[in-house]
Parts: sequence; structure tokens; C-alpha cells
Amino acid sequence: MTQIHDQSSGEETGDGAALVGTEQAWSYLPLWRNRDYVLLWCGQLVSSTGSQVSLLAFPLLVLAVTGSPAQAGIVSALRGLPFVLFSLPAGALVDRWDRKKLMLFCDSGRALALASVPVALWLGHLSFIQLCLVAMTEGTLMTFFSIAELTCLPHVVAREQLPTTTAQYQAIDTASWTLGPFLGGLLYSLGRLLPFVLTSCTFVCSVLSLFFIRARFQGARVESSRKVWHEVAEGLVWLWRAPLLRFLALLNFCLVMPVIGFTLILISLAQGLHASALMIGILIGGGGLGSVLGTFFTQPLQKRFTFGQLTIGSSWIWAISWLALAIAPNILVLGIANFVSFIIVPLFISVQSSYRLLAAPEHLQGRVQSVYRLLTYGSQPVGMALTGFLIQWLGPIWTVIVLFVPQGLIALIATFYRPLREAPLLSKL
Repeated sequence: MTQIHDQSSGEETGDGAALVGTEQAWSYLPLWRNRDYVLLWCGQLVSSTGSQVSLLAFPLLVLAVTGSPAQAGIVSALRGLPFVLFSLPAGALVDRWDRKKLMLFCDSGRALALASVPVALWLGHLSFIQLCLVAMTEGTLMTFFSIAELTCLPHVVAREQLPTTTAQYQAIDTASWTLGPFLGGLLYSLGRLLPFVLTSCTFVCSVLSLFFIRARFQGARVESSRKVWHEVAEGLVWLWRAPLLRFLALLNFCLVMPVIGFTLILISLAQGLHASALMIGILIGGGGLGSVLGTFFTQPLQKRFTFGQLTIGSSWIWAISWLALAIAPNILVLGIANFVSFIIVPLFISVQSSYRLLAAPEHLQGRVQSVYRLLTYGSQPVGMALTGFLIQWLGPIWTVIVLFVPQGLIALIATFYRPLREAPLLSKL
């Protein structure tokens, strides 16, 4: 881990939460001077963008190879299925295994899997079966990697810096959501193999950045002879007995699941307002810009307001800004509503992530994070199917209104939930 000298005593610290000292005061090494953190952040920014590139390129390539929208849907589903199947056992194994080695293995495997696509395409032997296997492999490795990535943060930065760190990490998702689809479409138009070559290279960059990080990604480990499912159960029991974390899991599900199909809703609303394909693209991209803006508000707000105030306030803004989509009279207002709705996303997500990292014991971090990953990503098939059914049955405007109900209800419950209202500043945890 980062090592620096205490100029007053000549002592050296060997922790990721590196300290700069004087005789009477200590301050933590700024994040952007923390070599390990910078390596981790930059590596994940590159690889996350690559993931979004391939997310768009996969269905385009399947359609080109097979001509079947159904088969394109199958490949996309196989990429997301591992989150449902493996999130809980992955959390237990992340708590058991060496996280850094696991992350190196996962991104090395993802690089090889994605590289096989342009190789097979160049040789003229690319098949639907291979695309299915690559999608399933990448989704499985991504499931393990994403849980290990979050749980390693307390070992790379100081505990007091976690709220700021999670806010900056949210910028990775924001940038990748904004740049990835654009790069994916551009590269695919230049050559069908290019998006997969780029994505494979981004995973290599991630591996290299991890390789040069000196920090250990977990504390001391005790050998366990128990079965994985016993450890999964231990994590679930611990979470169930933590009332506030248990409620936050429900809050996440009720806010995230209804909005999973927002892209389909925006397209339907925009088409109803006679928007062109270009305008629809700008409309959806505006959400990414709103999320970028939101990252700048996250850190100062976390210092000024308590965790409870931020969670309740962001929940209401999340729900009400969603409802605004239903009353937009034209494409401009719809774009503004979408832009505003995404400003709150970085704040809500980073506050939740920070609290979990601070509240859960280190040896249970993987299992606690895996439950939230399951509720967030595992709800995608349900959310997408529900959204599509409601649009066909009720139309996009009433779909927005119906999907507002669980969001508004959970925000109301959160407002009167005493443990949440009384939660302190994140810095006081």
C-alpha cells in the first residue's frame, strides 16, 4: 500500500489509508495522490467503458450473423443471467478468496472471451453458440469482478474517504454509460470486429492496472471448511438482523426495478411526440450528462446532510422526476425531465454504497454487497418484461404513472422510517 514518511517522527505507514503526520494532527493522503486508488479508478474507467461498448455491439452482431431478433434477445439475456444465478454464492466466495487474484483472473478471462469473437469472425467461423458462450462467460466473470471491486475499496482508501470515493466511482458508470454506446455504434459501423477488439483491450488495461497496485484487497483470512451455501446463509441472516440495511435493500429494489425499462419508455414517449431517431439519441444521451452533473453535487452534499436526509430526499426526487416524464408536452421538456432525473442517480447510489461499506463487517462485505447486486441487476428481466407489457397494454404515459406507484410508496415509507431519519452523517459512522 501507499507508503509515506511522517516528517515529525520518521515513522512510516503501510496502509492504503496513508497518513501525513505532524506532532498534533494527522490528515489522510488526498485520493488523487493515492497511487493505488488512481490506478484502480483509471483501470476501471477504461474497462467499464469497454463493457458498454460490447453491450451494444453484441445484439448488433447477433442480428448480423443470425438475422434473428429472438436469438439476439437470448444472447443479451445470457449476459445478464449470471447476476441472478451467481450473485449470492459469488459474494461468499469473494469473502473467502483473494480478491485481487480473483479480479485479475476475471478480467483476464473477459479479455480472452471477447478476443475470441473477432478471431472467429476473421476466420469465418463465428457461430451463434460461440456468441452465447462468450456472453455467458463474460457475464459470469463480471458478476464476480463487480462484487470484489466494491469490497476492495476500504483497503485502498481511508475509511473517512469512502463517501468521496464512491461518488467518484459513480463517475465511472456515468462516463461509460455516456461514451460506451456511442463508441460501440461508431466502431461497429467501421467494422464488426472492432468493438470486440477494443473491449478486449480495455480488459487488458484493467489487468495491468490491478497488477501494479500494491494494496491488499482484504484483511486476514481464516480458513473455512463450511460449504458455500452456509456462508451465504450467514450473510443473509446478518443482513436480516440489521434493520436499516434490510430496509435499504427493499428501498433499492422498489426504486430501481420500476425504472429498468426507462430506455424503452423514453423511445415510446419520444416517438409519440414525433421525434426523429437523432433526437431520440440526444434525449437518451442527456441522461448521461445529467448523471455527470450529479457527481459534482454528491461530495459537498454528503458533508452537509445526514445519511438519512440524503436518502429520503434523493428517494423523493428520484420518484417525482420519474413522474415528470408522463406530463412532458414536447420533446424539449421530456429531455429536460430526463436530464434532471439522472442528476440524483449518482447521489443516491454513492450514498447507499458508502453506508454499506461503512456498516458491514469486513468479513461479510462480499455477501452483503451481493444481495444488493442481486436485487439491482437480478431485477432487470422482471423490470424489462413488466415495462414492455405495460407499454403495450396501457401506453407509455400510463406506464410511467403505474411504475411511479412503488417508487412513491417506498419514498413515503422511508420518510417515516425512524432508523433512517435518525441516521447520522456518513463521516460519523
